[in-house]
Amino acid sequence: MVKPEGRRQLALVLLCTAVFLDSMDLSLMGVALPAIGRDLSLSEGTLQWLVSGYAVAYGGFLLLGGRLADLLGRRRMFLVSLAVFAAASLVGGLLSEGWLLVITRVVKGLAAALTAPAALSLITTTFTEGSQRHRALGVYALAGATGYSGGLIASGLLTEVSWRLVFFLPVPIALLVLLAAPRALPQGGRPDRAGRRFDAAGAVAVTAGVLSLVYALTETSWPAGGAAAVLLAGFVLVERRQRFPLVPLQVFRSRAVSGANLAALAWACATIGWQFAAVLYLQQVRGYGALATGLGIVPMGAAIMVTAKLVGRLIGRWGLGRTAVVGMLVQAAGILLFLRAGTDAGYAGVLLPALVVHGVGNGLSFPSLNIAAVSALPDDQQGLASGLITSAVQIGAGIGVAVLASLMTAAAPGIDGYRVAFLTAGCFSLIGAALAHFGLRAHAEDAETPAPA
Repeated sequence: MVKPEGRRQLALVLLCTAVFLDSMDLSLMGVALPAIGRDLSLSEGTLQWLVSGYAVAYGGFLLLGGRLADLLGRRRMFLVSLAVFAAASLVGGLLSEGWLLVITRVVKGLAAALTAPAALSLITTTFTEGSQRHRALGVYALAGATGYSGGLIASGLLTEVSWRLVFFLPVPIALLVLLAAPRALPQGGRPDRAGRRFDAAGAVAVTAGVLSLVYALTETSWPAGGAAAVLLAGFVLVERRQRFPLVPLQVFRSRAVSGANLAALAWACATIGWQFAAVLYLQQVRGYGALATGLGIVPMGAAIMVTAKLVGRLIGRWGLGRTAVVGMLVQAAGILLFLRAGTDAGYAGVLLPALVVHGVGNGLSFPSLNIAAVSALPDDQQGLASGLITSAVQIGAGIGVAVLASLMTAAAPGIDGYRVAFLTAGCFSLIGAALAHFGLRAHAEDAETPAPA
């Protein structure tokens, strides 16, 4: 019979594993795309949607997923959506038609949008306020931060054998979580009848609006951007009149909520936009293969893991705001070090230091922003809080990749285009540092002292 403390720790491991899978799938296709295209004779447009289909669905349904977790039950939502995620992964690995592969990626993105908010809200309601919750959220943030880098690494290693393994990889991991989760995860109480009323108009408006926004950023579509503006403006009007809104607009009166989410958006613009450009640089300029690209990013992932392990102590000493600011500044330094990269840049002397510095900054900033975002709202809004912060990251990823891709296309061909992209990503990180400074400096949670992670 498992003791309560052991059960909680097992629950934390399972929830963080699922979030790692969600984050990993954002990058898992990256290095494998050329091999998939060659094997199945797919166009560049179809290949792009193997990445964009996941990102659009993930970003578009996150707020809805967070609210559904609050209303329908976090444990139930987590288990059902993770099962769908595993099934779509399995089917994707068996298919050979491009449009069917894209559909499985969209389904996985939708499932991830339901899994991630449920997982984070289960963590925040399982662990008490203060040091225990800070430590648990630090582990959660570590899982999310390393998932993206882990996907790039795994993609390179698995593609050397077969690109289909990239689709199959999440299946056994998800099944293990599903087998262990029913006994480890808390049942949770049911919300009262009033709390179960659902804002259908708000859900339709915000989901369609965010989907349109992510699509517009991915495809550089002005009509989609206009539709997104109209839908999101309509969402605000709907929420102001709703008695039981999907997203209570008053949560944004909290400087911690607004500051953490805006800083997280800038964080994603910087780091995910940079990773998009860096992978292309390594393959197209430096001539790295899939395996070499994956192995080359390992030091960054290691730096993230080591730093995130220590971040709890730094938050206790500096506070959430200062830790996030320092992390964003260090991340900016790591990205800007890539301005030294050229057509013959050495890995040990040029690329490795930049990767390690970037990883340290990433490991400091991402956990701090996640903890600040969810600590500012009560337990009955933890699904909403997690949906907001994860949406900010996904929208930021879309903005970062779209902006850097456009700049690389518009700039002079060759290394100059990549340098413009790296400079822009560094500026995004500096903007995030400013947002964190002004948004989180008065966060009450700064006074809390988390246990060492």
